[in-house]
Amino acid sequence: QVQLVESGGGLVQPGGSLRLSCAASGISFGHYLMGWYRQAPGKQRELVATINSGGSTNYAGSVKGRFTISRDNAKNTVYLQMNSLKPEDTAVYYCYAQHSFYSQFDYWGQGTQVTVSS
Repeated sequence: QVQLVESGGGLVQPGGSLRLSCAASGISFGHYLMGWYRQAPGKQRELVATINSGGSTNYAGSVKGRFTISRDNAKNTVYLQMNSLKPEDTAVYYCYAQHSFYSQFDYWGQGTQVTVSS
């Protein structure tokens, strides 16, 4: 059974930082591209960042330079360090896993709320 369990969300003031974690189980973690998506109220889910099995990263333009995605294959965990947070970063953040070769094998976490407000 595949599980992606996010943690680290919460309420933070503008300009603050948060670090999200996603612990994966039931998959060969090193064979998966990992990513973070987010969905704000009334909006479509959008890509935030991805990191492939080789460690190459990709970011949405809106977060580039502020967010950093990383992975620890020994811990089966992917992280999203979010700095200089803005109110428009408020959303539910979802962890995503996709097999590097068999893209039909993809999975989502349950999401964690991030609220940026004074």
